[in-house]
Amino acid sequence: MVDELRARGHQIEVLTSDYHVTGRQEIQEPHVSRKLRIHGMYGRPWLPIQQLYGLEKYNQSVFRKALDSFQPDLIHLSNMGGISKSLLHTAEASGIPVVYDLSDHWIARSIRADVWLQWWNFPPSAAAKIARNFLQALGIRKLIERKIPTASWEDIQFRRIYFCSAYMRDHTASKGWPVSHAGVIHCGIDTGAFATKSDYQRFEKLLWVGRISDDKDPFTAVRALAIAHERGLTHLTLDIYGGGTPEDIVRVDAEIQKQGLAEHIRRCTVPASEMRSLYAKYDALLFTSNWGEPFALTPLEASASGLPLISSLDGGQAELVRDGENSLAATAAHPASYADAIARLAANPTLREKIATAAQQEARHRCDISVITGQVEDYFKASLKA
Repeated sequence: MVDELRARGHQIEVLTSDYHVTGRQEIQEPHVSRKLRIHGMYGRPWLPIQQLYGLEKYNQSVFRKALDSFQPDLIHLSNMGGISKSLLHTAEASGIPVVYDLSDHWIARSIRADVWLQWWNFPPSAAAKIARNFLQALGIRKLIERKIPTASWEDIQFRRIYFCSAYMRDHTASKGWPVSHAGVIHCGIDTGAFATKSDYQRFEKLLWVGRISDDKDPFTAVRALAIAHERGLTHLTLDIYGGGTPEDIVRVDAEIQKQGLAEHIRRCTVPASEMRSLYAKYDALLFTSNWGEPFALTPLEASASGLPLISSLDGGQAELVRDGENSLAATAAHPASYADAIARLAANPTLREKIATAAQQEARHRCDISVITGQVEDYFKASLKA
């Protein structure tokens, strides 16, 4: 989206964290500054309040310097997981219009867990409360406030905010956050970057893509294939693409062995960019997420490739899936329902082509990155006038 907006003539400076994946080459771009420090996520430890002061002070300094040097017309706040939530107060106090972009649970789950803001407003222990009151009585809190906001998250207004799905908006509002007024702009992908499936006569190769974990639930896909085999569809295979913790990988391998499917299921890993050419080589995608998915990209990528989709109605997926029209719906964590959908597709090449073609057209017309960027751009422009 940043590239799309830059191509439309907008000047954009991205301030993000210094986190990187070991062994992965870091992309160097002049408009991207990787200086913010993460706390309590992605392998970074939770710090005690004394050490956290230094991290908060540093992140505030980096953010303020970025605002001073770039002088933006608008501040766009996206995924703040692991990043100092005190920056939200600084952004809102800057006098610059702020737009919040929510494609995950960082408001619903993360702000109240922010150690810095929690310590100052809702001390986690009696000792912390005594220390907080002592610093307030001495006027030290006011001195700290000059560089690091300590106000409660309840003071954050979220005046201009959009979510990746109505589900994510409503879920966040149900947790007590004032976001019911928010807009909805679905996530986008470059639909033209995917190889396209054209042959729907074959139905042999099933695909699962995602993080190997309980919430993405490859276990349901494995068990669904086992049920399909029991029903006579023994020619079907399943390829599982994705990584996970060593423990989760051992568990999924054990499930494959338990179901007697070692000869029919492969685990694979490839760079994300290579998936663009792989979807079209399969006959159906099993999307089994069960955790409250905000709005998943994997089903969208499969749709852009013309690959028939069997999906749970988990979270934001209910806004994409229409059973029998652009996909087949299944029940999350219910292997038999996936096996039923597999059987429907196996028996009906016309249905396979019908739902895949409809989904592909919708992906191109509704969720291509150029379309979504246009919606975001319009929201930004309206925010400047609000």
